[in-house]
This record gives sequence, C-alpha cells and structure tokens, in this order.
Amino acid sequence: MSLVYGFDHEHPRPPMELKGLLGGKGANLAEMSSVLELPVPPGFTISTEACQAYMLGGWPGNLTEEVDGHVASLEQKMGATLGDPSAPLLVSVRSGARFSMPGMMDTVLNLGLNDESVEGLAALTDDPRFAYDSYRRFIQMYGKIVSGVDGESFDAIFDGVKQRAGVAMDHELSADALGDVIDQYKDLVERETGEPFPQVPADQLRGAIEAVFGSWMSPRAIAYRRREHITGNEGTAVNVQAMVFGNR
Repeated sequence: MSLVYGFDHEHPRPPMELKGLLGGKGANLAEMSSVLELPVPPGFTISTEACQAYMLGGWPGNLTEEVDGHVASLEQKMGATLGDPSAPLLVSVRSGARFSMPGMMDTVLNLGLNDESVEGLAALTDDPRFAYDSYRRFIQMYGKIVSGVDGESFDAIFDGVKQRAGVAMDHELSADALGDVIDQYKDLVERETGEPFPQVPADQLRGAIEAVFGSWMSPRAIAYRRREHITGNEGTAVNVQAMVFGNR
C-alpha cells in the first residue's frame, strides 16, 4: 500500500473524492495537476494513512523509501536538488486535513536551505539579500515548529539587529546584517536544543513531516475540531511542494 502520491498521480477515482486519503489540500492539488492540467508547482502528498500509522506506532518503516523516491522525482522535474549549492531546490511542507483547519496546524517553508545552498541561491538569483532573508526565515520557522525554540527569542534577536543597524523596517536590513541574524539564530537553536541547526536536507524534511503529523494533536488543533464539531481521528496529510517566491 502506497503512503505517498505525486500530485500528478492517476488515481482510480476523481481526486476530489479522496479527501479522506489526500486531505483537502492534497485532493485539490491532485485535481489541478492530474485532471485540469494546470501549471501547479510539482510535489507530492503523504497520505493521512501515514499520519495514522505514525500516531499509532511512530514513523512507518516504508515511509522513508517512498519519500526519498518522490523527492528524487521532484528534483528531476525541477532540474534542482535539495541542498545542492549550485542548483538548490527548496520546498514547502504543509498540513492538509480532510476538513479545512486554517492556521491550526504547522507549515515549514524554504526547506532545503543550509550554509552551502544559501550561497547557491544567492548566486542563482543574483540577490544575496533575498537568499539570506529566506534562510533566516527558514531557521526561525524550523526552530520554532520542529525544534520547539521559543519564537520570541528569534524576534528579540531580529529586533536587536535592526536596532543596531538603525533601521525600522525588516526590508531595510542589508545582506550583511541578515548574515548576522542567521549566525545568531543558529547559535540560539544550538543553545536551546543542544544540537546544531540541521544542515542535511533529508533530516530537515523528516523533522518537518513529523512536526506536521504531530500538529494534528496539538492543543489548538484539538480545540478547533471540538469547536467545529469535527469528529474522527484520521489525521492530516502532508504536502511537499516546490517553492515559488511571491517576494521575488
């Protein structure tokens, strides 16, 4: 039984009938990709069945192999590779339950950035400031959601750098100042967790997937389901998709 499906997978039933398996977001992405053939950035959906298995007994034994295969397929489609300093692929990792639960579960963006691939992104875009800002956002999001570091600690560092630089707006920070933010963010993560910020994209991806699975049972998600009378415990799907950048 498969636990992971590409957005363009040809299901035996219309994708919109498979929200229990693919989640609402995954079903819509599959509909747009495989039926409507819209130009959707490619990716894949880890099914709610994988989340159920994770909640019952931890990481499913065959999930790593399936995810690795779909990552390789995504890299081929995009002509880029996670962590590659010359052609870095970045992905988003988003939740997607059968029922819409806006803001209740976790998302990680810009996954795949590390100390080497950020330089590749800077060279590829000819925009070091954009690359460093993407990396500092990723460290902050991953550190808070996956590693459990207090978000206010990241905010305090960022505000301190802005103050020393004499700027009021985030976009006024230079690339060099953002490099300082990155160094301080990584120091914070290591200090709070006892481990360096993960540099291996496969480790980053597994951590993000587990965080999304875990967010299904977060207090805020449970409270939301209770308030909205959403019953059942089918879990959430996880959608891994090539990043696009509205801020470009």
